[in-house]
Amino acid sequence: MGLAGCATQDTSISSGEIRPLPGSLTYGGKVVHSRYKPGTVVKNTFLGQFGYRVFERYVVRADGTLKLTYQMTGPDFLWD
Repeated sequence: MGLAGCATQDTSISSGEIRPLPGSLTYGGKVVHSRYKPGTVVKNTFLGQFGYRVFERYVVRADGTLKLTYQMTGPDFLWD
């Protein structure tokens, strides 16, 4: 059974650089430092524009800052 009318956007594939959205950990040029070791993947989920759920993954860099590496959006009702 397929999902009709499912609108997802995987920006990790569609563009060379992923841009943080309002709600992203690094939105607006904010520098976030992590206490985790470099290479650790940090996940973030939030409710974005028009009721869409946004899933993100960051990787901790050597200096402790986060690099956004993956971002996907989809209707919130699909993720219950």
